[in-house]
Amino acid sequence: MQHPHRRRRRAAVVAVAFALALTGACSVPAGDEPGSEESGGAQPSASSGTQPGTSLVVAESEPGDLNPGKQITAYDQVMALYTSLTDVATDGTVTMAAADSVTSDDATTWTIKLKDGWTFHNGEPVTSSSYVDAWNATAYGPNAWANSGQLAEIAGYDDLNPESGKPTTDTMSGLAVVDDLTFTVTLSAPDGQFPLQLSQAQTGLFPIPESAFDDLDAYNLQPVGQGPYMMTEPHQENEDITVVAYDDYAGTAPLTESIVFKNYADTSTAYNDVLAGNVDVAGVAPAKIATAMKEFGDHFYANPAPGIAFLGLPLWDERYDDVRVRQAISMAIDRDTINDVIYGGQLEPATAFTPPTEPGTPEGVCGEWCTYDPTKAKQLLEEAGGWSGEMVVTYPGGFGLDELYKAYANQLRQNLGIDEVTTKSTADFAEFAELRADAKLEGPYFSRWGALYPSQQNTLRAFFVPGGGGGCTNCSASQPDEVVDLLEQADGQVDQDAAIALYGQAQEILAEQLPIIPMFYEKYMFVTSDKVSDFPSSQGSPVWSQVAVSS
Repeated sequence: MQHPHRRRRRAAVVAVAFALALTGACSVPAGDEPGSEESGGAQPSASSGTQPGTSLVVAESEPGDLNPGKQITAYDQVMALYTSLTDVATDGTVTMAAADSVTSDDATTWTIKLKDGWTFHNGEPVTSSSYVDAWNATAYGPNAWANSGQLAEIAGYDDLNPESGKPTTDTMSGLAVVDDLTFTVTLSAPDGQFPLQLSQAQTGLFPIPESAFDDLDAYNLQPVGQGPYMMTEPHQENEDITVVAYDDYAGTAPLTESIVFKNYADTSTAYNDVLAGNVDVAGVAPAKIATAMKEFGDHFYANPAPGIAFLGLPLWDERYDDVRVRQAISMAIDRDTINDVIYGGQLEPATAFTPPTEPGTPEGVCGEWCTYDPTKAKQLLEEAGGWSGEMVVTYPGGFGLDELYKAYANQLRQNLGIDEVTTKSTADFAEFAELRADAKLEGPYFSRWGALYPSQQNTLRAFFVPGGGGGCTNCSASQPDEVVDLLEQADGQVDQDAAIALYGQAQEILAEQLPIIPMFYEKYMFVTSDKVSDFPSSQGSPVWSQVAVSS
């Protein structure tokens, strides 16, 4: 039995999370990103401020939409232009960024007070209306902005997104302006993780100046934010984007005076340009990891990230009903060897159902079931009645995953004694998503999640709560009622320790049932030129305003 959809969370976030993992400089899938220090929120620099004449060139792909409510692949550019309401340190502590405080007594109605003195790049003051108006516009169904789903828990969201017909209102009942620097947010159900949701990657929660609503198409090409950097001219498709330090920024001054987000269609070309000193920062694709470690040395970074790679299981196939079959598949795969051979030892084999960057993740909860033991694996499969027929391991093509999934298939064939284990690469991600949604995959398959905010809630909801925001591409084929209940209880906790304890109980149940197999904790990998002297990160992504250059 599964719970009915208790919450109508939108699957729009699937595209965002997958895009963050597979495009741009900020990440790569299933173990394609390594490490600088994880700062957990932009940290003040020891520097006295912006260093005149300094610049940074960052390799990026064409960003498309730049409006924070619409952007899918312009994350780095948008993060340079805006500042989130909160930040989250690596220990889970919520710190204030643009917000002065975020408080609630019941985890349902939240009061957000803004810091005074903040202005947009056009000089317009940042007020509570800047957030309320932006959030309503992002949530309004007819606008069809990609990040609408990030606001789905606010009371009145469904009124802006009716099941049929047009909405009769363009504002959410759960938003109310109290004064210029204070507004309240009433959620449709208790959610103690709300302060974490206001941080970083959820760009749909950024403010928009009143002037932008005069011409949203123009704003999409040259967004006016309240962050450390500002654009000086509209973006033209397939052209570079230059941002410069905003002199009146109310936060910690950016260290570098300007950043050029240089447009590349090919990651190899970008990589070679960093080697040549023509570019200062580029993401690293899986095939380049070992080479990058040798060629860049201390200028190769592997940043712990809020992503986790799983091996999905087609539980619509009765051959996977016995938990011993699922345990056998997990124990037959040598994660350490795969990590060394394919990822240069940069990843960390997963031992839980959420990444360590999500506070409170219980290390080792998966226990022996996530530990390589081919003898025990084969024994478990035999006890379960053996295997009949072909096992097809499926993954989306075009993302450099071939070597990884072939390694999975080879180890399952060799260690479980299954003669027919093959791999299948779909033409693209769209084809893969359709096969997954229609339950037409014939064996273990690609599954991952890159959290949009650093909380176990985001990953566990995506996989184990019906309609939890992950969509069928990422969700587990089994979503146990007792896990759904525990996650709902965790939502109601204002106290983070209480919520973490409940997440831990949910993970213990998942370890017993193993409906999906944890494989690797992800990292976001980068190389930099010698010019870069400090490369801080937050939740795996660079803190652009605090990247320091030597000249």
